[in-house]
Amino acid sequence: MVTVRIRTSEFLVVVLVGLLLSSCAVAPRRAAISGGTPTGAAELKITQDIIPAGNCGRPLHRPMRPTFITIHSTDNTSRSADALHHALAMNKGLRGRHNRTGFLTWHFTVDDHSIYQTLPTNETGEHADYEGEGNRSSIGIEMCVNRGNNLDITIDTTARLTARLMRQYNIPLDHVVPHMHWRMIRYSDNRDLGFKKCPRILLDGGRLGPKWSAFIAKVSSYAR
Repeated sequence: MVTVRIRTSEFLVVVLVGLLLSSCAVAPRRAAISGGTPTGAAELKITQDIIPAGNCGRPLHRPMRPTFITIHSTDNTSRSADALHHALAMNKGLRGRHNRTGFLTWHFTVDDHSIYQTLPTNETGEHADYEGEGNRSSIGIEMCVNRGNNLDITIDTTARLTARLMRQYNIPLDHVVPHMHWRMIRYSDNRDLGFKKCPRILLDGGRLGPKWSAFIAKVSSYAR
């Protein structure tokens, strides 16, 4: 779960200020990344808005061989907080604490009409547990929950994307995990790991239950 509050007017101001003040604010590149594009991308209509190498959340190349897929939800109900605006925010530099880059990054953001990819799938993100196994080994997928977004379609699209990634990287179904899977990680400096009951839209009373089971069953059906 990563909360990003974005309203249309506020977003325009943030972008303009960022262009003037931030060294990270460079034009995003929309191009295929060799070795980082999931099989079936065309069918799923994935738009690549990759954070430029060497900028913001990609200060250096940190290769990853993904063995997990971590599912998140943004917990942001602002109407404009769709997949596009989350991708733009990461390209401008989305600040995060207690990680190696100082920025939050994940691989895919999904809403009811689009999928945006902001990191190559063979590169480490900052979305699960800072320096832990969640970041070092998992592809991060964020589901949007903004007002006006059809959650059923968003969840279904996420399941289809997850199944594609499983096949591409030979990831087993039991390695598709919720963000809260990594919540038991503890660090000696007692840092605040943030709110980990995520993805909230797939939990029952803050716990894994029928909603998560239904999602995994959907992923399994698409993986076949």
